[in-house]
Amino acid sequence: MRDFGVGFGYLVQGQKWVAQHGRQFGFGLLPGLLALVLYVGALGALAFNVTEVVAWATPVADDWSTLWREIFRDVMAALLLGFSVFLAVVTFTAVTLLIGQPFYEKLSEDVDRSQGGDVPESGLPLWRELLISARDSLRVVLRVAFYAVLLFACGFIPVVGQTVVPALGFCVSGFFLAEELTAVALQRRGVELKERLTLLRGRRGATLGFGVPLAVAFIVPFVAVFLMPGAVAGATLMVRDLRGETGDVTGEDDDHEGGSLLSPGGDQGAHHRPH
Repeated sequence: MRDFGVGFGYLVQGQKWVAQHGRQFGFGLLPGLLALVLYVGALGALAFNVTEVVAWATPVADDWSTLWREIFRDVMAALLLGFSVFLAVVTFTAVTLLIGQPFYEKLSEDVDRSQGGDVPESGLPLWRELLISARDSLRVVLRVAFYAVLLFACGFIPVVGQTVVPALGFCVSGFFLAEELTAVALQRRGVELKERLTLLRGRRGATLGFGVPLAVAFIVPFVAVFLMPGAVAGATLMVRDLRGETGDVTGEDDDHEGGSLLSPGGDQGAHHRPH
């Protein structure tokens, strides 16, 4: 529980950081707003045409009696809409980060700079960074989909399916949400997906403390838009401590409260890619 509180502390500190740096917060809102418009438009179009889509996809029911055909297709429409909303929730962060790669990378660099010391850079062209982000996001989404199917099946277990399974679902979502957000800072440090997952598993409590509250809040995409800049900032602070990076808070840009939120326990040293 103590580590869970540490992770939540990163989230709070990230929100404080962007509140104290209004310009970065404003720029950080733009990708989320664009992603929200795209998702709302896509889901709205699906909801408006779901009857036709289901009818086209289920020709086998054309010869059924009217009552059973309508019941079957209404159930299929509800399942399609439900799955689409779930897919939108689990992919919203990845798509927003992909759209806002330059914005969030700059924000993450500013957080690093405000803490003092070196500011790691990937040294890669933007197109290459976008390609890596898209590839890794797809891998994460596939992992989430696997756990989603597994948890959905477990949901039919009496009692456990209505109590333990939803809690596990938020834990899974929170862990991978934390992975997506820390990837902004870790990708600049040349850390691959496999290494990122190992790093986060090493401090699972802190990772869940950071990601689970966001997973709950991100159920409402509009809330996600406003929390995203602070979440990126908090994830950068968490990365610095998980990797054992320290630095004196210097520079005229800094109006952030310095200090490490993480108690001793990080076993990863700082590594910077040459550029």
